[in-house]
Amino acid sequence: MILADAQWARIESLLPDRTPKRGGRWRDHRQVIDAIAFKYRTGTPWTDLPEHFGSWKGVHNRLRKWAADGTWEKVFTALLAQADSEGDLDWAIAVDSTVVRAHQHAAGARQGALADEPDHHALGRSRGGLTTKIHLAVDGRCRPLAFVLTPGQAGDAPAFPQVMSHLRVPRPIGRPKTTPDMVLADKAYWSRAIRTHLRRRGIRTVIPQPSDQIAGISTNPVPGCSVPHAVVGHGAGMSFPRYRYLVVHTLAGLNSSASFVTGHQPPP
Repeated sequence: MILADAQWARIESLLPDRTPKRGGRWRDHRQVIDAIAFKYRTGTPWTDLPEHFGSWKGVHNRLRKWAADGTWEKVFTALLAQADSEGDLDWAIAVDSTVVRAHQHAAGARQGALADEPDHHALGRSRGGLTTKIHLAVDGRCRPLAFVLTPGQAGDAPAFPQVMSHLRVPRPIGRPKTTPDMVLADKAYWSRAIRTHLRRRGIRTVIPQPSDQIAGISTNPVPGCSVPHAVVGHGAGMSFPRYRYLVVHTLAGLNSSASFVTGHQPPP
């Protein structure tokens, strides 16, 4: 995976100066990002990165440094803001999660973790080994808007408020956009707490009711929750299964990355 010129033009100005306050001039940022994308797309061990990407240590150090100083988060937020200012974000969002297997050496991290990183490092232990669950919110065009990492055994519904709290897109004037027009999710998110939370914020809820709770729905309808036959907004008239496909398709795209599906692979 190599960045196209149009992609590079969008992020070049968001990256740090190549001449840091201390030390020599950094290697070309574009080459480093291409190397990181190649490593995570193919699952190549750090030490086996092709020579034309330069020193693997330099690439790995840049990856960690930008995670620690917030550069990656800054780029992610700025790209969302650009899309929103161009009217390219669809605010009818879908929420779901996926579990990924962590690398066998993912546990036992060295000292010096990020300040806001939880003690569990989003690693859960089960019969299948170490796993991480990714909770994701996407827009109507399959773009990730917010995500949260938890241990693999964590439930979907308890993580929902965290995902919503991470939904924050800056705008040129006024406060950041934090309220979608609609939230679509599967039966795992059918809970009174979630429906109440969304209703109080004026967000339309489209979540199918579990079959064992359907009895009496005609006489006791749930306030603020729509029956998921069709949705409005981008792709008006689209069926609920088709709209739910958006988040599933996004997760499938992430799962096509070799390093993503095997979790973090530490350097030697």
